[in-house]
Amino acid sequence: MKKILLQLSTIFTVLLLMSTQGQAQSSNKEDSTGRAWWKEAIIYQIYPRSFKDSNGDGIGDLKGIISKLNYIKSLGITAVWLNPVYSSPNDDNGYDVSDYRNIMQDFGTMEDFDALLKGLHDRGIKLVMDLVVNHSSDEHEWFKQSRSSRTSPYRNYYHWWNAENGKPPYRYSLFDINHDAWKYDSLTNAYYLHYFSRKQPDLNWENPKVRQEVYDIMKFWADKGIDGFRLDAFGFAAKDTTWPHFPEGYEKNFMKYYSMQGNIHDYLQEMNKEVFSKYDVMSVAEGAGNSFEDAHNLVDEDRHELNMAYAFDAVDIAKMGGYSLVHFKEVFTKWDSAFADKGWLSIFLSNHDQARLVSRFGNDSPQFRDASSKMLATFIMTMHGTPYWYNGDELGMTNPRFDKIEDFRDLATLNEYKRIKNEGGDLKQYLKEIQFSSRDNGRTPFQWDSTSNAGFTTGTPWIGVNKNYKWINAAIEDKDPNSVLNYFRKIVQLRKDNDVLVYGKYTLLDKKNPNVYAYTRELNGTKLLILLNFSSKQATFHVGININSATLLIDNYNTPLNGNQLQPYEAAVYQLK
Repeated sequence: MKKILLQLSTIFTVLLLMSTQGQAQSSNKEDSTGRAWWKEAIIYQIYPRSFKDSNGDGIGDLKGIISKLNYIKSLGITAVWLNPVYSSPNDDNGYDVSDYRNIMQDFGTMEDFDALLKGLHDRGIKLVMDLVVNHSSDEHEWFKQSRSSRTSPYRNYYHWWNAENGKPPYRYSLFDINHDAWKYDSLTNAYYLHYFSRKQPDLNWENPKVRQEVYDIMKFWADKGIDGFRLDAFGFAAKDTTWPHFPEGYEKNFMKYYSMQGNIHDYLQEMNKEVFSKYDVMSVAEGAGNSFEDAHNLVDEDRHELNMAYAFDAVDIAKMGGYSLVHFKEVFTKWDSAFADKGWLSIFLSNHDQARLVSRFGNDSPQFRDASSKMLATFIMTMHGTPYWYNGDELGMTNPRFDKIEDFRDLATLNEYKRIKNEGGDLKQYLKEIQFSSRDNGRTPFQWDSTSNAGFTTGTPWIGVNKNYKWINAAIEDKDPNSVLNYFRKIVQLRKDNDVLVYGKYTLLDKKNPNVYAYTRELNGTKLLILLNFSSKQATFHVGININSATLLIDNYNTPLNGNQLQPYEAAVYQLK
């Protein structure tokens, strides 16, 4: 009898495992109603180097993140996107990977990573990993072997041009001091390609062995139980390896020549078949191509490629001299219209490659920082698409206004400074520009409290702390019911409580209003009206809706105005009768 029971128990266990595997293989897909967890997710991006340092070396780490998991949970977010933590010589802050299956020493150990993943999952939070496979580090074993000999089995893992054939056709590099993407290597008398820094050689995706290596890496992390991949710079992965000459000046619009080329869709469909279809993971690539057609080809479900597009059209609007709200509305509305019935979008205005949200799209002056930070949070959390939120923006953290080049750490910023200096350019103007736009503006340490170094580290921080940390920090804001932080928690909860803000139809109102962004979200008889004043002055809106009988769900002012007036940077969400 015991033997029979044991056999039955074994059979039941096997069936249960098979069932669980089947669910894992399908639950990253949309259900019959079009619902999916990644559509309902609220994704919080953590830049680990600047989040929390646990050991006093001045660099944020995995144990530091673990120590703040309850804070992360308190935000109400449902997923974390973690910037790269793989082994790296750190030429580009971890986006130059030397070992995809290990953790950078600065950040800790694989045991720390496993503890972080468990800690997030125990709190009902999913983890999305950054996957950097357009390029590797030049210190990766693949590249060491590739450059060792022209006959190396790894030679074709990267793009090489033999020097006896003359100089290769010009390719623009985003990070190189000379913007030249071909680097001469004397060891084999050849040039290798690097769209980013010289220490980030581009992988040759035309080589099926490279692709299989990447899929195996992805399976390694998926088997650990992570919940998604964000594919860094993947739109550049496919190249025309006949190396045609591009027209002079093409670098002014290099995306047209670099993004979504060649066999990119074949590679993504292969990746989907090899990885995404077998695990419960979401997928998003940095960028959405050069057109709506490109974006749909990436994310429409019947294409079997990715889950959602991550388009940069809107995030690039903010300039040092300001931006047009009418244009801003046009961009978001066009993208929404193109994806109203099919496909899915990401909604964001900031990330690790951008300066601070409130300094670019709001107003970081003491008078308006709170209100405009709350208004921008309202926008992100009430739009159609999956919201991505960058760590620290929930506090209203601002650009630090570094005033000398020695304050900056970003490779791209420093190399461009050297180039301008070498060419006798205007360095004062460049410093003024990077005070507004440099990526380092968004990478200063997270402001936890009013103690030394904002509670980020007991040592010397790898990059300077913003001097305003004594009055802009999580500890102070947590205790203030009217703070930017507590407003962020409320607007996140509003989104979670209202399916209309996830799946509802978006309709733009008062289209030409230069100060107010107004729109409705509508689903199954529920209709919400969102009113956002993007200006520092009182503004009038004309939406053709009587809001006197509407129910106010949230407002970033304690005393909203009557009628059709909004206070500076006011944000209001109404439920219409």
